[in-house]
Amino acid sequence: MARKRPGARALELKSFRDDVVAGLSHPQKSLPPKYFYDAAGSRLFARICRLPEYYVTRAELALTRRHLPAIARFAGRGCQLIEYGSGEGTKSRLLIRALRPSVYVPIDISADALRAAARGLAREFPRLRVVPVAGDFSRPLDIPVRRGKPCVVYFPGSTIGNLTPEEAHAFLSMSRGVATTMIVGVDLKKDPAALHAAYNDKAGVTAAFNLNLLSRINRELGADFDLRRFRHYAFYDPAAGRIEMHLVALASHTVRLGGHRFRFAEGETIHTENSYKYSPEQFAGLAAQAGFRGTRAWTDRRGLFAVFGLSA
Repeated sequence: MARKRPGARALELKSFRDDVVAGLSHPQKSLPPKYFYDAAGSRLFARICRLPEYYVTRAELALTRRHLPAIARFAGRGCQLIEYGSGEGTKSRLLIRALRPSVYVPIDISADALRAAARGLAREFPRLRVVPVAGDFSRPLDIPVRRGKPCVVYFPGSTIGNLTPEEAHAFLSMSRGVATTMIVGVDLKKDPAALHAAYNDKAGVTAAFNLNLLSRINRELGADFDLRRFRHYAFYDPAAGRIEMHLVALASHTVRLGGHRFRFAEGETIHTENSYKYSPEQFAGLAAQAGFRGTRAWTDRRGLFAVFGLSA
């Protein structure tokens, strides 16, 4: 499962290091959110999904259960099902039962989470052919699908919101080259107070998730971030329509990473994530620009979240 070529780990670490050095060298320091999901980060995110303030997972699960027959009709039974950012695979199980795909290809940047999910699915669906792929879905991947069989891309959660609208357009266009049908989860615009609470939970799990990114850089790249000198900070920007997550330096200091030195002023931030929120009309327009003409949308009863069905 999720086998890698010899030297793949070294290449991953080099890519990780290059991205970190580049991000911390910008005037607005930043780190790619895809690096949140090492083993520790994946466990913390699973805890976030169960928090009372974090409505996303509950809303998406509820609407998926409610509209599953219609979603399955839209996607088509017996397809080749490709899931980007599969994680724990909770929602995937619902779709697999409904679609009975000929093959299921989960793709995730976290090899640990991918292996655990693939093992669980193999036990639960012994007749299902599961072909896990460890990789970054924001880049072109070699996806093992058979020609001549319909392919459906499943992109649940609100991960597409981590991309800028321009990146989301490019991602949708790239996915259209893999499959002519997509099922995409989209977090909808709503009361800013609900958004603030979702990313600033009282238990501090989201803060730990954010800070774990620095811990990972220390563990894997040998940096010397002192986590006590940073604090989680998240806010909603209504003009941009997005949540921003940052790590704020509490004092002036220098961080070392190999031969690099990164100076932090007090109050300076590392921008770690965006989470864009869309209206149904905005996302349908974005999908149309990427070449998807047929669009369906299913929402939960409170209108918090939507699952879009896109046809090229």
